[in-house]
Amino acid sequence: MTSLREHDGLTVVANRPSFVRVCIVGPLPPPSGGMANQAKQLARLLTDEGVPIEFVQTNAACRPVWVESIPIVRAFFRLLPYLRRLWLVAGRTDVMHIFANSGWAWHLFASPALAIARLRRVPAIVNYRGGHAETFFAAAPRWVLGMLARAALRVTPSAYLKRVFAKYHLDAVVIPNVIDLSRFTFMPGKDFGAAPCLVVTRNLEQIYDIPTAIRVFGRVRESFPQASLVIAGSGPERNALQAQVERLRLADAVRFTGRVDSADMPALYAGADCMLNPSTVDNMPNSILEAFACGVPVVSTNAGGIPDMAQHGVSAMLSAVGDEEAMAANVMRVLRQPEFADSLRHAGLVEAKKYDWGQVKQQWLQAYHDAAAVKVMP
Repeated sequence: MTSLREHDGLTVVANRPSFVRVCIVGPLPPPSGGMANQAKQLARLLTDEGVPIEFVQTNAACRPVWVESIPIVRAFFRLLPYLRRLWLVAGRTDVMHIFANSGWAWHLFASPALAIARLRRVPAIVNYRGGHAETFFAAAPRWVLGMLARAALRVTPSAYLKRVFAKYHLDAVVIPNVIDLSRFTFMPGKDFGAAPCLVVTRNLEQIYDIPTAIRVFGRVRESFPQASLVIAGSGPERNALQAQVERLRLADAVRFTGRVDSADMPALYAGADCMLNPSTVDNMPNSILEAFACGVPVVSTNAGGIPDMAQHGVSAMLSAVGDEEAMAANVMRVLRQPEFADSLRHAGLVEAKKYDWGQVKQQWLQAYHDAAAVKVMP
């Protein structure tokens, strides 16, 4: 092999074979979440393309089982089996693709994976997806940025995170989230009369600000007394949210479904007339892409990378984080102006098609070949 360049202990070499074995490191459902769903879907789609894939799961079940109920403790119980599997799989792979997030997830899972990849001299792709990246990088020890800098390739799903990386002098390639359009059916608008159905498809966590969605729905009910709200997701905020619904006297109109399998999401969207996304921190939410693909008008905040995938007044309606009044006004416009809602639907479908596997797969195949061309020096 011919050496082309050296940088930070990495040497790019020519004449690499086209046969690239990939180890994907990341979470799997359950619970369903953006990163877990993307990791599972990507592994399946790559396998279908004939790419040799091994998966090292970061959220595998703990032993003993009772540990699962203790968040921080369960992470440490997973650590030793996780490190052992990483070491073994790294010995028979050409590229390690690491799904990475901020905070504890970085320190417990991404950081060890990068360290083992370097010890085993395997090029690593850091697929960074954390909406908290900017605050995490600002407070993180210098070695965190150093590890990122030494990765063979940094990939983000949005231009938003690419801009965050640039602030810390890190380059990155944007490869967007994938949506498998074959799983979804675009539905034209229907006459909902006085009973529109709104849906929220985010986990019940503080960063997704479901309380604002519930208050917005309360405003909608003043004009549409038969309206309903479906909250599809699981998480630690469920009891508090149910209490809020009771206080606002909306219990007869709000349904909590709990966790919904990804295979059942198309049916959920098929019954919706508008999707609410009140998140305070976000990167490139799959839920918006799924709503686009199903023809459900999206009303969202403009958090993080959302304006890079949804244009206000064209493919979605956006408002500032926490602006309950503006979000409610946006919902009312969607519900009261069918022609405008139809324009959002069709523009959203055009946007969703940009993220179909047929459009994205070549970017990943190229990324693996580029990373595999990097020889990791001790």
